[in-house]
Amino acid sequence: MLSYIPVNKDQSKHHNQDLSFFILTNGVHTDIVVPYQNDFFDWKLFLDVSLTPGKTIDPQWVAFGWGDKGFYLQTPEWKDLKTSVALKAALGLSQSAMHVTYYENLIANGEDCIEIKLNKEQYIALCTFIYESFDTTNDGFQWIDTDQNYGLNDVFYEAKGRYNIFYTCNTWANDALKSAKLKTSFFTLWDKGIFYHYTKK
Repeated sequence: MLSYIPVNKDQSKHHNQDLSFFILTNGVHTDIVVPYQNDFFDWKLFLDVSLTPGKTIDPQWVAFGWGDKGFYLQTPEWKDLKTSVALKAALGLSQSAMHVTYYENLIANGEDCIEIKLNKEQYIALCTFIYESFDTTNDGFQWIDTDQNYGLNDVFYEAKGRYNIFYTCNTWANDALKSAKLKTSFFTLWDKGIFYHYTKK
């Protein structure tokens, strides 16, 4: 029920909301998708697109999805889910990872891909929240060298925090929206909690 309680419902007080980003779901998991480069935040400074299996060259958008490292790297499909992986994730006993996917273009369809407008201050706050979710060293983001990629244009990095039954990938995405004072759920474990506030009539 907490998913249906809105926060930051009134966006009229935020002026000049002429920048765009997207929320994207695969039916279970929410990604935050922002421009790969613009005048306010340049992800090219931190991400090496050549690390993707397809050696991505010129992406326009980059998607971020935080989650349990075991789920990401050991569970390509639900049928592959191991009890040990599920228990570690539920109890917060494993590490987390950031799944990064590059796109040449995106089209909002109002169902699983929704465009959201925001202003410069909100955009910087959103990108800062995402940036601070990476586990960094003096060398920057820690790339995970794995062959468990989902496609040709994605990679994984080490991330901060612990996934558990009370803090999921969608809770992280919801908190990302909250950090930018954008309309979203008071609290949610599910993607539907986020998308509800942008699809309800």
